Amino acid sequence: MSRQHSSGDLIADRRYAYAEACLAEGDPAAAAEMAEQALERAPAYAPAWALLGRAREALSTPEAALNAYASALANDPEDRLGIGVALARLGAAGEGAALSSAYVRTLFDGYSDRFEAHLVGALGYRGPEMLRAALDGLPEAPVRFASVLDLGCGTGLMGVAIRDRAERIAGVDLSPAMLAKARAKGLYARLVAGDLLDFLNGEPPASADLVLAADVFIYLPDLVPVLAGVARVLAPGGLTAFTIQSHAGAEPVRLGADARYAHSDAHLAASAEAAGLAVRLLAPAAIRRERGEGVPGRIAVLAAPDGACTP
Repeated sequence: MSRQHSSGDLIADRRYAYAEACLAEGDPAAAAEMAEQALERAPAYAPAWALLGRAREALSTPEAALNAYASALANDPEDRLGIGVALARLGAAGEGAALSSAYVRTLFDGYSDRFEAHLVGALGYRGPEMLRAALDGLPEAPVRFASVLDLGCGTGLMGVAIRDRAERIAGVDLSPAMLAKARAKGLYARLVAGDLLDFLNGEPPASADLVLAADVFIYLPDLVPVLAGVARVLAPGGLTAFTIQSHAGAEPVRLGADARYAHSDAHLAASAEAAGLAVRLLAPAAIRRERGEGVPGRIAVLAAPDGACTP
């Protein structure tokens, strides 16, 4: 929940900055007091409401935290601040995804300049390479794919990994700043800024031979709609390869403390079946590290039926 812009009041901005510093130094009581002072001068400043919610959470006053988060959301209805995650954490999430498109876009627009260095260098991210290796080890996969869709393409790391096996690559991502990095690599015939479900629904049916999604479905609470969209665009016999975070619990989907969704194997299997896609590979994989440990995940490769367009 980062600060998005000035409140328009210099004194309120300074008090907000002090509140941030207090919370970072482990003094939530002082943080709450300074956030409240900022809000006295700028009552519509959503970041200060969000910060007040975090401070009240740290003070173990969940009802007061929920009230602050509700005010933050009222002043930021697109939820660029990720209030849905906080509400889910407190057990008060409404219907739909906790991670709004506006929040994900804002997050990655601000992350774009250091994305590759941090993700690959610090977190040991290997999703694109692991997806490429999975395809390399699949006997039915063609040597080259005529049409490839890269969902949530980010800065283009998946394009780099697959470029020698692709005739043409199209990418979609919510973040224009990330797309600018991908465009600079010169690997994509087409790049689209937007929601991946809208993108899939707008593509011609049976038009892609391969659909890829590296570390993207972790931002979706339900795999059923996206796999249905993937099935719609896959040509007969086409493949989709993607990564997910996984968990061993009974619930189909779990929103973790890292603000990412983990999907169970049963949910993945049921979603693939509902989309008419056959599982060709499902293998454990630690796509990246968090706090020095591998994050549990899966590499999945699914196939559309041969000889007929999928629904």
